[in-house]
Amino acid sequence: MTVYTKAGDKGTTSLCGGKRVPKDDIRVEAYGTLDELNAEIGVLTSLLQADSINKTDFPTAGLISFLQEIQEELFVIGGELAVDKVGSAEVVSVSQLTEKIEASVDKMESQLPEQHHFVLPGGTLAASQCHVCRTVCRRAERRIVSLSTHTAVSSEQLAFINRLSDYFFILSRYLNNNGNISEKIWEKACR
Repeated sequence: MTVYTKAGDKGTTSLCGGKRVPKDDIRVEAYGTLDELNAEIGVLTSLLQADSINKTDFPTAGLISFLQEIQEELFVIGGELAVDKVGSAEVVSVSQLTEKIEASVDKMESQLPEQHHFVLPGGTLAASQCHVCRTVCRRAERRIVSLSTHTAVSSEQLAFINRLSDYFFILSRYLNNNGNISEKIWEKACR
């Protein structure tokens, strides 16, 4: 079996169930952006693994394991979004993972200095990659919200994606703080 099928050569793809749609269909945009986010999380875990080789005092194993759990859930949500369904949002609950994300955010945030300004993305490579994950996650959320105007989308999935972008923001701050990297802040007022 070969990787290429040639079925999409004319700009269409199959949803789960076989229906063919244009590759820029809103549903394809939604689950495709989740796939992109998943790839960016893969880069983040690789950076964390590389960091753990150089630092023995930072426990990355639990963090990497948690990120892999998130990646698996993104595959599940992407698969559910790839099903051509109308009017039904019967999906597996992600509320427990959302609660784990919230607990992780609370724990990391309690160890950080209070934030009074906008933070400019940067710092360690892993922290910078967290910001890439955050922004792709926000785009995925926008694509899923757009899809929700055409078909039922799980409110639990939307909450999960929204919380996930918050997680990547706090994780970036946490990684910089742990690496003794000062955050660059934006102090100008919005015009």
